[in-house]
Amino acid sequence: MRRHSYRYQRTIARSSELTGMGFLTGATIRLRFHPAPSSTGVVFVRSDLRPAVQIPARSDRVTGTQRRTTLGNPPADVSLVEHVLAALAGLRVDNCFIELNGPEPPGLDGSARRFVEALERASIVVQPARRAIWCVDGPVVVSHQGATLALHPGPGDELKISYTLDYGLGSPIGRQVCTQVITPGNFRNEIASCRTFILESEAAELRRQGLGARTTAADLLVFGQHGPIDNHLRHANEPARHKILDIVGDLSLLGQDIRGHVVAYRSGHPLNIELARLLSRSMANRNGVSVPLRQAA
Repeated sequence: MRRHSYRYQRTIARSSELTGMGFLTGATIRLRFHPAPSSTGVVFVRSDLRPAVQIPARSDRVTGTQRRTTLGNPPADVSLVEHVLAALAGLRVDNCFIELNGPEPPGLDGSARRFVEALERASIVVQPARRAIWCVDGPVVVSHQGATLALHPGPGDELKISYTLDYGLGSPIGRQVCTQVITPGNFRNEIASCRTFILESEAAELRRQGLGARTTAADLLVFGQHGPIDNHLRHANEPARHKILDIVGDLSLLGQDIRGHVVAYRSGHPLNIELARLLSRSMANRNGVSVPLRQAA
């Protein structure tokens, strides 16, 4: 990898708060966004713990990727962070403290829309420090069991993400594709409102594990045999759009911007984090000189 350019960092002008039910715990969770100084990065603050614990949003702090992204180790951990991280990254808010009174952000409607609205209420301001923007000179690919995720060189100064969702024949979720150039405007208008989704059988299994006891099919997209249960799609390809939302959130754990074309086929959180870690190792070269990148099996 190499440095492509720079931009000025951004934070919020004032604190902003929202409250909702946690999808995993069923608890009422209060989240507060707070401004942070230049080069702080994004930091979760578990204010319910004594003393309060800070958990930096970095790829090296990821401890779980099964159906969601988890940072830190119990009891000082925070799970299902990808939607709030996507809101910050999509709006290019680089420095922020996220105060939580529980082990997860509020689930809200399973999208990033209300997080985006809270950040925009707080107003986004430019800071004096710069943030590096990185690019690759050739494809970087990670894959596992037929799923692939790749960052390709791209023309111009943009990050484009393409996602192909394919659950196979007989799935209630049809094959679908989405491509978006990630800018604050595009993220807000085309991606932020797209909700997380799950198959009815998967939801039943999570309940058997004691998760999501208070979450109903109206709270997010639960797909039964004939489509969403007690809900309606906001876009025909809403699941593919939500996968792009997840990629934006997970790749923000790099702590740097990337430019190019991310191409994903059936990938999820495990490959998102694997790519983030692979790119992070390359960025760690202090001079920004390209270093060999291995392909993950």
